[in-house]
Amino acid sequence: MIYINDHIDQFSLDEALLEISQQRREQALKFKYEQGQRLSVAAYLLLKEGLRQEYGLTENPLFGYHEDGKPFIEGHADIHFNLSHCRQAAICGVSHRPIGVDVESIREFRDSLVDYTMSEEEARRIRQSARPSVEFIRLWTMKESLLKLSGEGIRKNLKDVLTEASTQVTFTTVVNIQKQYIYSICEYR
Repeated sequence: MIYINDHIDQFSLDEALLEISQQRREQALKFKYEQGQRLSVAAYLLLKEGLRQEYGLTENPLFGYHEDGKPFIEGHADIHFNLSHCRQAAICGVSHRPIGVDVESIREFRDSLVDYTMSEEEARRIRQSARPSVEFIRLWTMKESLLKLSGEGIRKNLKDVLTEASTQVTFTTVVNIQKQYIYSICEYR
């Protein structure tokens, strides 16, 4: 299940910090600016909501980390989750199977970034699109959600990410033009 909060400024940060684990509080407070703190807290609160709704868990989850850095919920190896946030929104995916999610703000990009991160076919689709910035971010969120699903994270060669795994995964992508963000969810078939 996917949980999203795109009203990041509509909760009391001070009160929310008291509702989360000490581990997450310390992580959230490492952000220099309040917006980053809010996004980190909001993503964790979405995870708490998902765990409550999907599994009936009410305690604050504590994270452990696999060798590749991908987090897991201590004591609940059967529950998979993934968090992401951008300026406008925080998102959380909770599942009984591995899941990857990414949310990004719709924004302008440089052609050099397209050339560095996209395959020739992807670059062609971006440049021919009626909304190139939307198409670029759509493809970017797909790539990042796939890399988060696998636990690999961002790697040096991003051009072939989607073609390498195209038969092994499925994507769901949502474009929210009004709120200016796009998110993608990636799961194994």
